[in-house]
Amino acid sequence: MYHKSLFPDLPKVPESNVHHLLFNRPDQREWPDYTLFVNVATGQRRSFREFVERVRDGATALGADVSQGGLGLRPENGDLVGILSENCPDYVALLHSLLVITVPFALFSSYSTPYEFKYANSLAKATRIFTSPSLLQLALTSGLPADRIYLLEGEDKGYTSYDQLISSARKSAIPRLPVRHATKDTLAYLIYSSGTSGPPKAVMTSHGNITTATLSTIVNGMEMAKTQAPPVWNTPDGLQVTFTVLPLYHSLGLYTTSFFNFLNPSTIVMLPKWDIDIFFDSVPIYHITTLFLVPSLLHQLVHHPRFKTADMKSVKAIASGAAYLPPQLADQVRARFTDIPRVAEGYGMSEFTMAIAMKPIPGMLDGRAKNKPGSAGILVPGVEARVVRPDGSLAGPNEPGELLIRGGSAVLGYKGNDKATRETFVDGWVRTGDQIRIDEDEVLFFEDRTKDTLKISGMQVSPVEIENTILAQPDKLITDVSVAGVSGGRTSDERIPRAWIVLSPAGAALGKKEVVTRLDAWVQGRLSRYKWLRGGIGIVETIPKSPTGKVLRRVLVEGYEKEVKANAKL
Repeated sequence: MYHKSLFPDLPKVPESNVHHLLFNRPDQREWPDYTLFVNVATGQRRSFREFVERVRDGATALGADVSQGGLGLRPENGDLVGILSENCPDYVALLHSLLVITVPFALFSSYSTPYEFKYANSLAKATRIFTSPSLLQLALTSGLPADRIYLLEGEDKGYTSYDQLISSARKSAIPRLPVRHATKDTLAYLIYSSGTSGPPKAVMTSHGNITTATLSTIVNGMEMAKTQAPPVWNTPDGLQVTFTVLPLYHSLGLYTTSFFNFLNPSTIVMLPKWDIDIFFDSVPIYHITTLFLVPSLLHQLVHHPRFKTADMKSVKAIASGAAYLPPQLADQVRARFTDIPRVAEGYGMSEFTMAIAMKPIPGMLDGRAKNKPGSAGILVPGVEARVVRPDGSLAGPNEPGELLIRGGSAVLGYKGNDKATRETFVDGWVRTGDQIRIDEDEVLFFEDRTKDTLKISGMQVSPVEIENTILAQPDKLITDVSVAGVSGGRTSDERIPRAWIVLSPAGAALGKKEVVTRLDAWVQGRLSRYKWLRGGIGIVETIPKSPTGKVLRRVLVEGYEKEVKANAKL
């Protein structure tokens, strides 16, 4: 069946730089100059007006001609800025400065190993990089000259910081650059996703995509306001105070901290890296009202000794995203926060910018929007969908099939990968790679993952990337390998990577135990911790494949799970 969001259509807006929608709205002129960002690590605070001035002066410092004292960055010269940094307020300021001058940026994972960073940058081809002092040595492996690498915060002798660039532009009184025009297809940034299969790819997201995602959130907020009174925040400034630790290189962290938070005055309390004790300490200190977390972090919270005793009475709203939230875990969270009626949830993908579906509040859309247990919610404003059978025909109500989606949030494609772009973006529709059924009330239910990609701690993990890494081990210990997700994650839904290998003669001579040890060490030296083989390494005679050569991962997984169950009974 064909499905259209139950929400009203998105308002029509002229094509323009997304900066205007986020910072040049008439309602913002009446806003007080509130605290926008607090950095828990440094204690630094920045107000809304200070931030906007910093964005515009940063844009001038980056985009003004070199003869005037700027960096002279321009998209027409092929400039693309890489951001390799932990979360900090200037991360958000920098990306908005780049949006002002329409110079695209690439969001590199701050957890990257040298191998992962090299691969990611081979796709982005950054001409400049801004980094944290702690990641400077990694940034230097990019091959860029040292004078093209800058700091986002802190100091390091011989390197210029974003702050120093702004100070220099202000001191030199460089005329402020105007906001450059952008169309809906002007490239804004690159973010990394494994898509439906294969190694990570650079997703090209446009100014129009950010605009559509933001308008969708506005329409959702307007409909919510018809059903429930605006919340009253019991904080010193009377504002919502959101705790964020989700990385800004990830879509959920990016949008909640860099875009949607400019729709209403609110304060973001930012923690550069997850530390559960600092989290518990921060809630009463900063009067945290709102939490955006992923299921694996919620799992850590509810199983921590401080969860039942910590002062968290200021928390009035909790949202989970980036991965499926098991209903049992949601119930455990709600049992602790008895005055919070629900844990807000959403479903989305980077290839569609941000959200595809969300759980509605009770009574929304005159009662037509149903919040059903175990569901992924209803389509967000501005989204159309089809559920298709393997032969491409439309599935009926409640019949599972692959979900295809359409709307202004569909990104431009993958940079430098036409083949993957053609496979994922088909005739105006985006293939999600997820098996979904949509019932008679337009409610989506996640059934299975057609795609190979795993979700671990809210992060995408590509089995192909792990396989390629194992195959690159120089000792020639194996002739074949397959990686798939098995049970053992923090939540019942989370699958962790396990490898099955076929030994080569050299591997057999070395011995199974030593081969496993070497391969484990190799993977841990090349890939981020969440990609490690926590499911172990199994040795098999052959990797099962279909007549067409497709690896039958399901056969391997079912065999492993059956073995685990049998051993558990012994």
